[in-house]
Amino acid sequence: MITELSLIIKPEEEHNIPLLTKKTAEELFHKNIKAKTEDIKFIVLKKSIDARHKQIKLVLRLKVFIGEEPSEVKNSTSLPVWKKADGTKSVIVIGSGPAGLFGSLKLLEAGIKPVIIERGKDTSSRKVDIASISTKNIVDENSNYCFGEGGAGTFSDGKLYTRSNKRGDISLILKIFHEFGADEKILTDAHPHIGTDKLSQIINAMRSKITELGGEFYFNTRCSDFILENKNGNKIITGVKTVDVATGEEKIFTGDAVLLATGHSATDIYNLLAKNCPEALEEKTFAAGVRVEHPRELIDAIQYHGQNITANLPAAEYRLTTQVDNRGVYSFCMCPGGFVVPSSSGPDEIVVNGMSAAKRNSKWSNAAIVVEIKPEDIPAEYKEKAKADGCKDLAGLYFRTAIERLTKEKGKGQAAPSQRLLDFIEHKDTTSLPESSYTPGLVISRLDQWLPKHITERLIQGFKNFDKSKKGFVTNDAILIASETRTSTPVRIVREKESFECIAIKRLYPAGEGSGYAGGIVSSAMDGENAASQIVKIL
Repeated sequence: MITELSLIIKPEEEHNIPLLTKKTAEELFHKNIKAKTEDIKFIVLKKSIDARHKQIKLVLRLKVFIGEEPSEVKNSTSLPVWKKADGTKSVIVIGSGPAGLFGSLKLLEAGIKPVIIERGKDTSSRKVDIASISTKNIVDENSNYCFGEGGAGTFSDGKLYTRSNKRGDISLILKIFHEFGADEKILTDAHPHIGTDKLSQIINAMRSKITELGGEFYFNTRCSDFILENKNGNKIITGVKTVDVATGEEKIFTGDAVLLATGHSATDIYNLLAKNCPEALEEKTFAAGVRVEHPRELIDAIQYHGQNITANLPAAEYRLTTQVDNRGVYSFCMCPGGFVVPSSSGPDEIVVNGMSAAKRNSKWSNAAIVVEIKPEDIPAEYKEKAKADGCKDLAGLYFRTAIERLTKEKGKGQAAPSQRLLDFIEHKDTTSLPESSYTPGLVISRLDQWLPKHITERLIQGFKNFDKSKKGFVTNDAILIASETRTSTPVRIVREKESFECIAIKRLYPAGEGSGYAGGIVSSAMDGENAASQIVKIL
């Protein structure tokens, strides 16, 4: 007999199999199912932490086998069958982030050859460039935390949690990650994550599989222009022009379609589209703010109600959201036991982000705290500049860039401007800063005086609101690090709802975060799959 049930247990009981088996027998009895403990075996389908009350609990969803051996794995979704590409059909994939990689794998299910164009370097070489940001204040505009093999997600927390249930089969994405080396825990954890120390190996394994099946990768290769033809009044993309960012060598790639998966930081792609067909773009809501960093022990104490049971629990997560003057103020990309990292994609800006290793065991926890910015919130000067440049929908992008460059002016090299949290709220000078995980260093700065006023005022009220539900969250033991601007893109590449094809350029399929239709690793991966599936239909 096979059945499913939920167990609510103490954290310290999680690995006590005899006790769990006994509790399972008791739950079965309550369901009018009598079973001896020696006849019971189970697998964990899902695990979550219930920290809403003082008594912290784990909730386990079990598949229980009574009198028979478990015959199903934890995630019963079948892996796709990837085929060797014969080269008769090929698709140019611009970008090797989640959308590009999962889109390429989807193409290989049909035996279609993906040709992946990546402006950045492979993961090993990319690590060297990322280290140089902190040690030498050098930002390579093509190889950094945003650009390179695996995309921005490679050097991040590796969060795999998403609410995008309607986009596709989340369990399949997790299964594929597991197939390429992710820990089995991602199949059962309610909020799965991989960790930046594991992601690069997984990305490398994906690349090996794609090349083994006939796909091609071209690193240090930036898309510089689209090759367009006009047929019956329609623009059709037949290939792309590229430049080798190391040698300057130019090259042309042609294919049957183009999967555009360039990420939210590839501003040159938006400018390229604005030049070729501005009607392909539309402005959208985005967000900007700061990173807040607390001592991990403080966040753990708040979330776990001060209980000394953290040996049995992971570093605590939080999710915060509020409304201030009709705009959302919320946390994003919370990194428990993590680090704040320099995420600039050019030397003239400072952008920060967060990441965690698999164990999430640093002594800090951080999150982006950002303010929703709608098109009507963009200052007039950026709207006027965008209009003068021939594409009014770039106004938000111009505003984002201005914040990042202003942040650079207030910092030093890649040392970021910072202020203690309570000083920010009370409009006070910060005289000293605590130790931080941000390795390029910090510069004391009055963020409250130079960040855009409509962002500052909402952040201040937002922090006050958060402190009501998370007592102790607002403290001068916490610091703010500016600026966090890349939670999403201010621009959307407009595409047909059903076909995923760009409305202005035939055979061009925008996907992932850069398209403006996805956010995060899993939703981007599913978006890349969905776009690739539509390409398969027409080839």
